[in-house]
Amino acid sequence: MAQRDGASAWLRVEGAPIIIVFALLLALFMWTSPNVFLSPSIYTTFLTIVPPLVLLGTGLTFVIGAGEIDLCFPSIISFSGFVFAVLFKEYQLGWIAVVAGMASGVLVGYLNGVLIARVGIPSFIATLGTQFFWTGAASVLSGGKSYALRGAEESTVWQWIVGRPFASATTIDWVQGLSVQALWTALIVGFLWLVLTHHRFGEHTLFIGDSNDVSRVVGIDVDREKIKIFTLMGALAAFASIILTLEQKNFFGNQGQGYLMTAIAGVLIGGTSIFGGQATIVGTVFGCFVIQILEPGLVAAGLTGSWVRTVQGFIFLVAIVFYMYVDEPQRRAALMLRLRSIPGFGGASASRSSASE
Repeated sequence: MAQRDGASAWLRVEGAPIIIVFALLLALFMWTSPNVFLSPSIYTTFLTIVPPLVLLGTGLTFVIGAGEIDLCFPSIISFSGFVFAVLFKEYQLGWIAVVAGMASGVLVGYLNGVLIARVGIPSFIATLGTQFFWTGAASVLSGGKSYALRGAEESTVWQWIVGRPFASATTIDWVQGLSVQALWTALIVGFLWLVLTHHRFGEHTLFIGDSNDVSRVVGIDVDREKIKIFTLMGALAAFASIILTLEQKNFFGNQGQGYLMTAIAGVLIGGTSIFGGQATIVGTVFGCFVIQILEPGLVAAGLTGSWVRTVQGFIFLVAIVFYMYVDEPQRRAALMLRLRSIPGFGGASASRSSASE
């Protein structure tokens, strides 16, 4: 009984199901591709690549937890990346370019919030429209050109945002590759976890996700809180864009398009409810880890082409079902009840055998 209670208590830890899935996948890849996944260098690379996805997923956790959706953030990555890149490269403005890039993302997020909360346009329609608008704006303003940020690593902006602080302090390759963006991401995500779980803003977010009408009855300014949520999403997308542009030392107009489905998938397989009212940042982080590690793991295991996407989709579905089974007792009880009603399974077969005797 004590062991069972201990296991149940561990499963009640935030994000426990998706943490288990990640650990199992990591163990599987270590077994199938030990040369790759037993080398510390791949984890250094992982911590360099995963921050933009985690930042986007964290913002989406608030948005989806509030019962809304945001399809605009890939265009914020494009637009904010352009603003930052052109000011950084063409005008040599350094930190002013960072502030301008952040401000552009905050502005787009704020306008999204106004359209949804004040004007009353459903978030799916509003952010779908603004995605096309801001992607087009970035394309028109850039003239379809990319911007190569040659020599960016010599600037303090690069050193402080995506630099390698241990590059000259050690001869160990994987330590040299540790990047600053992993630290910034950890600090931001940790702070937002505290906001979601211990601050009034996080409580209001989940309350709104449960019911807009009830939230208004208890005195929550739903419109104001939704504007804050989408503004936060815009800020995080802008910072992700700056990280991407500096890390690649290049801006290209469609650099955010690959993150739409992966960020949403990371949030959902992490345990945040698509219907709102339930959200977990820890689950989102490990959901993003699962997504980010899948492709290199499957390729290293020998799978290529369409098989990679097929297995990714299968693992996503398994992760979601596993999360529902572990984290939602009522669904688990309903599933077991259905299984027992199937002839030849569980209680049904047992009851028939007892009746025949």
